[in-house]
Amino acid sequence: MSGSIRAVVVGAGMIGTVHAAAIRAAGGELAGVVASNPERSAAAAEAWQVPARYPDLASVLDDDSVSVVHICTPNNVHVRQAEAALAAGKHVICEKPLATSAADAERLTRLAEVSGLLLAVPFVYRYHPLVREIRDRRLRGEFGAWQLIHGSYLQDWMLSENAMSWRVDPAYGGPSRAFADIGSHWCDLVEWVAGVRFGEVSARLGTTVATRPTGTGTSFATASTGPRARVRTEDVAAVLLRTEEGVLGTLTVSQVSAGRKNRLWFELDGSSGSAVFDQENPETVWLGAADGARVLFRDPNHGSAEQRRLSRLPAGHAQGYADCFAAFVADAYGAVRGEKAEGLPTGADGVRSAHVVEAVLRSAASHSWTDVRSVSAVLETSA
Repeated sequence: MSGSIRAVVVGAGMIGTVHAAAIRAAGGELAGVVASNPERSAAAAEAWQVPARYPDLASVLDDDSVSVVHICTPNNVHVRQAEAALAAGKHVICEKPLATSAADAERLTRLAEVSGLLLAVPFVYRYHPLVREIRDRRLRGEFGAWQLIHGSYLQDWMLSENAMSWRVDPAYGGPSRAFADIGSHWCDLVEWVAGVRFGEVSARLGTTVATRPTGTGTSFATASTGPRARVRTEDVAAVLLRTEEGVLGTLTVSQVSAGRKNRLWFELDGSSGSAVFDQENPETVWLGAADGARVLFRDPNHGSAEQRRLSRLPAGHAQGYADCFAAFVADAYGAVRGEKAEGLPTGADGVRSAHVVEAVLRSAASHSWTDVRSVSAVLETSA
């Protein structure tokens, strides 16, 4: 396929806005947007300055000029919408979780494979240049055998008892909230960077705010009046992990940690060295050794080929989340054209994530170590 890729975003919330900007930054053509009803779709198209007016998803799927559909809707409709897009011959970029069950995620991924279409999942933290640098150093054996893996993903957007979101309701968000929403990002990133697979988990989940306002507000919304309902999804999670090789790990997940806005942090401790990455400070990584430690800065003139490729700005000119998203979309569109890009997260990664989430839920329910069920061989991705 040559020329600009025409894409439509389904879902006009916060993450839909991020996708829209990334499409343009990656050189694609934002052809339209579909919101929850025709009126909202028209309003979003006006706000995003897109020419086409699509009243619904069906009208997008009937448009042969649209190549890619970005699904940015509540979790419970991901599978239905992605299946319809794939059946219509469209490539799909679907927000995580790919599905609220591993079985549905596997079915959707197999459909994409049989159709020969791209199904990509935005595990975009893989696209921080210094994440690529750590991974490259691991591949070259710099850290030795892993001794311990640990970290956290902390936010505070649900700290207020009046914070609300469709994510709180299992009917929309699925049976897990905090872990499926952000713990899944941490697990994907660490498995990919460290080259491990978590084989079993021991998890506990906690709900710190007993009731919240009802409704399906967007993320980061609050409502101080109106009816409230019992919260049935977790605000926090504490997880022990063991890799298939037996290396221990720990992960703390929270959406109620005051002052923590989006702190994905991990440390990988090896027999020869350690590495630390903090998503809120992505321009540096900490590298430890027995005789001391040093801080490495993102720099397009030094380091691994992937770090250089993804470093679009000179050293000292900060890159961040939006740049990761644009790089992810650019690689996805390259894959649509038949190009190959290292580390592009696809449906198989979405399936893997769904299995990890389900293992955490089973462990929390049974209060025991629980195996992470293997992804079928046809869906496996390389570490």
